[in-house]
Amino acid sequence: MFGQYQFRKILIASVVILGSSYDSARGVAAPPESAGAEKGVEVLVRGPVHEAFAGTVTYDPQPGIIIPKMPPEAIEELPPNLKPEGDNVTWIPGYWTWDEDRTDFLWVSGIWRAVPPGRQWLPGYWSASGQGSQWTSGYWADAKLGEVQYLPEPPATVEAGPIGTAPSANHLWIPGSWAWNQNRYVWQPGYWSAAQENWAWTPSHYQWTPRGYVSVAGYYDYSLARRGVLFAPVYLSPSVYSQQGYVYSPSVAISLAVFANQLFLRPQYGHYYFGDYYGANYSGAGYYPWFAFNSGGYGYDPFYAQQNWQNRQNPGWSKSLQSDFQNRVDNQSARPPRTLADQQTLAQSGTSTAKNIAVATPLDQLAKSKDSTLRLQKVTEGQQQTIAKHRQAVQEFRDERQKREAVGTEAASVKGKEATGVKISKSPIMGTASDQLAKEHTPPQAHEAPKSDPNVEPKARQAAKPADPKSTPIKAAKPALPEEKPATPDQKPKVKPVPNAGEKPATIPPKTVPETTPKVPSRITPRTGPAPEAPRPDVKPIPKAEPKVEPKAEPKVEPKAEPKVEPKFVPRTAPKAELKPEPKAPAKVETAPEAAKPEPRDKPRK
Repeated sequence: MFGQYQFRKILIASVVILGSSYDSARGVAAPPESAGAEKGVEVLVRGPVHEAFAGTVTYDPQPGIIIPKMPPEAIEELPPNLKPEGDNVTWIPGYWTWDEDRTDFLWVSGIWRAVPPGRQWLPGYWSASGQGSQWTSGYWADAKLGEVQYLPEPPATVEAGPIGTAPSANHLWIPGSWAWNQNRYVWQPGYWSAAQENWAWTPSHYQWTPRGYVSVAGYYDYSLARRGVLFAPVYLSPSVYSQQGYVYSPSVAISLAVFANQLFLRPQYGHYYFGDYYGANYSGAGYYPWFAFNSGGYGYDPFYAQQNWQNRQNPGWSKSLQSDFQNRVDNQSARPPRTLADQQTLAQSGTSTAKNIAVATPLDQLAKSKDSTLRLQKVTEGQQQTIAKHRQAVQEFRDERQKREAVGTEAASVKGKEATGVKISKSPIMGTASDQLAKEHTPPQAHEAPKSDPNVEPKARQAAKPADPKSTPIKAAKPALPEEKPATPDQKPKVKPVPNAGEKPATIPPKTVPETTPKVPSRITPRTGPAPEAPRPDVKPIPKAEPKVEPKAEPKVEPKAEPKVEPKFVPRTAPKAELKPEPKAPAKVETAPEAAKPEPRDKPRK
């Protein structure tokens, strides 16, 4: 067994693996020419983005999604024999994720990642729940972190978008968030900050865990083009990955261009998604088009913020994004393929759109491409062996985190206003300190946030409920918005702010705004409501309170007006009516005699 394993490892390290099928006899990937040839194996050109490559930032985080199954054991995975240049680049293993279309698991391939300076990766994990299994997202924590503090649920966000105008066209809006200070939450207002060409700012936010919420301070990450290599997810039949000694090695890279025109966010999964998710069923299941996420008030997308800034001199940029998106919603033929085999078939058709919707590229072709700015180098056999040990260390660290955060006797979920601190070991995936990096890898000075605002009163948000894959929480696509009014309360707090979000509301197609208004008011008002202090707390219950608030306002006005007016008017009208008729009567009588003047006429007639 050991000899066979070493043989496979050397074979994988010496040959570039480019395909989507696998040799079942050896248990290793086969060349791309036979893509789709083996039953039970598919390389996908759509799916979730590895969360260590890009993670979502949600203002009001919710418990992870619950699915009806437990995932299989993690498969053995070896990286391809080409990697981006740089000492700060490391391999981060893949993991299983749930695919509702198949009602089965997909493997999110590992990635080559330039580790953010001064950060360490705490990988996500699946844990057993009463209904199946629940996902807890990973996150980039401070590299100096030696103790994790688990906090009570943060209050509802009061972030409502940019305040005032930007000091210059070179500034970005950094959203506000709640900060834990001396056993209570205080509001940290948003602010304007100068953008950085080669860096993306991830704002302060919270991550849900079974034990409590974890605060993640804002930090600078590499710009998209400098992050590394993202590999295609793959669907593996149990008959494939259950083979003894099976080894998987990704080889098909995903074009980072998908982050500019085929990107979606699904905050309840804590993932970005790329590719074909344009159907109304996806918008109903909580997929946000990337250009609508910020303006919808649900969270913050660093990629959109950066792209919007880079296209600040192009007034038609956002409209073009919306137009392309709507075109794919309305026309299935304009949507990108879903599997590598479909993409290859489309490429052979010679259609003019084939190149425009190509999503994946074999890694060796990417290395030879003159258009690519990515420089790759070979991975030595010694590095492969080091990575194999590294994979085991990452798995052990993941298991340690899962046990630490499990809800049990010693690790109960945070309740009330108490916070719990737990010491942790250092992650095997650790970034180099900023002062030890070359100039091009040294991030800018961290933003100086304004002082907290003690006048903003924390308001509890609706009780968080585990995300259900069958539910329809968030509405992103225009068509879905009208159809799914009943869908999730999570959206309520975020869409109302859209009109108040400053420039961002403009990014949402006019159609979306009206459609959102009817549905989101209730949902969005809660989150947006808190921004104006008093109205927002009332808005949170708006889904339930809105209808109540309107009737309350009406009854208050009606009872006060009716009782007061009736008693006062009745007595007053009575006397007035009596007095008026008396004087009026004589007046009329006097006119009557005046009318008698014709009497002389009558007399002569007589």
